[in-house]
Amino acid sequence: MARLIGIVLGLLALVAVAAGGAAWWAWQQLDTPGAAHEAVDFEVPAGMSLSRIAARLGEEGVLQHPRLFEWYGRGSGLAGSIRAGEYRFPAGSTPREVMARMVHGDVLLHSLTLVEGWTFSQMRAAIAGHPATRATLDGVTGEEIMARLGREGAQPEGWFLPETYHFPRGTTDLELMRIAHQAMDRALEAAWVQRRENLPLQSPYEALILASIIEKETGLADERPEIAGVFVRRLERGMRLQTDPTVIYGLGTDFDGRLRRVHLDTDTPYNTYTRGGLPPTPIALPGKASLAAAVQPLDGRTLYFVATGRPDGSHYFSETLEQHNRAVQRYLATIRERRRNE
Repeated sequence: MARLIGIVLGLLALVAVAAGGAAWWAWQQLDTPGAAHEAVDFEVPAGMSLSRIAARLGEEGVLQHPRLFEWYGRGSGLAGSIRAGEYRFPAGSTPREVMARMVHGDVLLHSLTLVEGWTFSQMRAAIAGHPATRATLDGVTGEEIMARLGREGAQPEGWFLPETYHFPRGTTDLELMRIAHQAMDRALEAAWVQRRENLPLQSPYEALILASIIEKETGLADERPEIAGVFVRRLERGMRLQTDPTVIYGLGTDFDGRLRRVHLDTDTPYNTYTRGGLPPTPIALPGKASLAAAVQPLDGRTLYFVATGRPDGSHYFSETLEQHNRAVQRYLATIRERRRNE
């Protein structure tokens, strides 16, 4: 009997040692890097079971022991906290790191850059064409989009801040527009608070309109305040702005890429050669630098500017029409010279 008891106790000891060894091995495996040699993008749909998640992660090479991962999730109580979404697991992620990423909802973020100077239509096409966004606005007008954003009766042009936005897969086009619109609201408010005294601008919206024109007139940061100064002085003196980008915007799809004299003479609400003051709406998405320039224009006496024709996109600035006409001739000479050398 004593011998039998000894054998049983010995077997129990072996089982205990084996169980302890298995537990130690399992614990070690939870902190052992997976076999994937590069990052793996993986989507967890809503309602996917832990066993299916583990199996698929095993197929992708993220997990070496999918069943162990499943046991870990259930035993730790973390299985019920896994969040749906798209994840990126870096090469060598451990099972514990994989679980933590999904429990914390550290989803993969996609990015989209709204470019300074884009029109609303260009922005809308870029959002609709992004593979990670979800379309909800097909056939919806710009005015209806603004109503859904809480701006009933507003035109959409200019009301979205050009920046790079990061968002998870499945973000709707409307939600992305809401984020960009709210960002513009904040940026415009901040700029308006810093405005110079006695500007010929009656509201933040007029500052937005002017900023959009500045944005289309130059891509050079150091020129924006000077161009703003020209426009502000012209507004103060009752001079027409005479800016080509507004004419082009007013032509819409009729513009073929070449601005002609007949276009400058054709009246539209956006033709600042035929009409005084600002156009009725912005003509593009202005960035923060253009917003700042619109409300803090450079002091001076210049009333005209024209492109230099150089590849850097710079401009000549003039105080008088005579000086401006000479600058125009220099511009034309530069263009002719460049064409001869092409």
